[in-house]
Amino acid sequence: MSAYAEYVCRHCKRAVSREELKTMPGVKCPHCGSRILIRVRPPRIKVVKTE
Repeated sequence: MSAYAEYVCRHCKRAVSREELKTMPGVKCPHCGSRILIRVRPPRIKVVKTE
């Protein structure tokens, strides 16, 4: 598993991994049952060339 959480529950603000989502029927938070999950982007630095 990577160093960051893949999803965060909008209701209880807990991190949810992809493995935890596989244990639940459908897509919902295993902690509170909310169906609103936000995908967390990995920390990347965007480099833009300028003139």
